[in-house]
Amino acid sequence: MRNQSILNELFLSGLSDLPILQLPLFLFFFLIYLMTIIWNLLTIVLIVTDSHLHSPMYFFLGNLAGLDICYSSVTVPRMLFDLHTKTRKISINACITQLFFFMFFAGCEDWLLAVMSYDRYTAICQPLHYTQIMSWKVCVQLVSIGCCLNFAHSLVHTLYAFKLTFCGSDIIESFFCDLPQLFHISCSDIFINSLLIFLLGGILGGGSLIMIILSYVYIFTTVLKIQAKGNRSKVFSTCNSHLTLLFMYYGSAMFSYFWQSAGHHFFGDKVLSIFYAVFLPLLNPLIYSLRNQDFRTAFQCCFRKIFPQK
Repeated sequence: MRNQSILNELFLSGLSDLPILQLPLFLFFFLIYLMTIIWNLLTIVLIVTDSHLHSPMYFFLGNLAGLDICYSSVTVPRMLFDLHTKTRKISINACITQLFFFMFFAGCEDWLLAVMSYDRYTAICQPLHYTQIMSWKVCVQLVSIGCCLNFAHSLVHTLYAFKLTFCGSDIIESFFCDLPQLFHISCSDIFINSLLIFLLGGILGGGSLIMIILSYVYIFTTVLKIQAKGNRSKVFSTCNSHLTLLFMYYGSAMFSYFWQSAGHHFFGDKVLSIFYAVFLPLLNPLIYSLRNQDFRTAFQCCFRKIFPQK
């Protein structure tokens, strides 16, 4: 007979139940996490110390690097702990706390990508007024607004998540706590929770996506009016890195929701979660550092200062 007692603790299924894979997985993801911290910290240090990178675009990139450190630190250390200790036990309070911070940092990153799209629109479509529109005060205000909105958004979901009761399965089919997995094992009515996802997610996520789409519609329209092919490709090159981040971020998120709505779980769900929770925070600084000439130049100057040639 199914146990209907109220649960106080849950178990994360983790990445694999095979004992032989625990150590290789721990070492691999520890290396990924270490590289994530190093690359994002290096990005922040270069942006702060190099005067050539003191512009709104790199200000937002520095904030993105900081978010990636926090975003990755919400899930990966817990995953490494479970791989090392093999306990995987987590209290409901700790689980929902992890959920709050994961939603907050993910939402802030979503907002920041939209703001970076607006920055590119202003730089390309209104270059003469760029310094006035994207002043340092405006940049700080845009980042602050995103933090406040997503704090409220995450807090609402967290408060309603605390109202859920768990009396059936105690296994979360993931390596971290997220709303879909909690809904799957909850024996409470999740109508209000689902409605909040639809309404708040539609307002914040949909608003950010609309800002991104409109910005790039105007950007592409402006670029296509440029007669010289060389100038056109040069303008497009300033958007390549950001577009790559957008495709990876929204592609993995949308595919994850379609995957879940189609009834697929377990292995496929974990692969998607690993990509957007573990690998994306590492790929973001790498994409900008490898595809951005200013950033590569700043890195080379920093490298020469640390290791001067004889």
